[in-house]
Amino acid sequence: QVQLVESGGGLVQAGGSLRLSCAASGSLFSIATMGWYRQAPGKQRELVARIHNGDSAEYAASVKGRFTISRDNAKNTVYLQMNGLKPEDTAVYYCNWFLIPNNYWGQGTQVTVSS
Repeated sequence: QVQLVESGGGLVQAGGSLRLSCAASGSLFSIATMGWYRQAPGKQRELVARIHNGDSAEYAASVKGRFTISRDNAKNTVYLQMNGLKPEDTAVYYCNWFLIPNNYWGQGTQVTVSS
């Protein structure tokens, strides 16, 4: 069982920045794919960004150029730097740990962007 603890959410004005962190337990962090997903009220959960064990990353089109995902394997932590935030980025952001056949989720952290 992997435990994921997110932090860094909050309320920010449009155009502002936040950095989310997700600390993972366990010894397989360095080979897991780590991701950030988000879910806005009334919408499905969607992928924001993910980073593989070789540090290659993928982004949703809506955040490309504004958000950056990174990982620190020594700290078992994945980060999401969010710049140029927009009201439509408002959602609960979830950390995800994936290594076949296991898939784990954090409890989520709220990000609210005011206009």
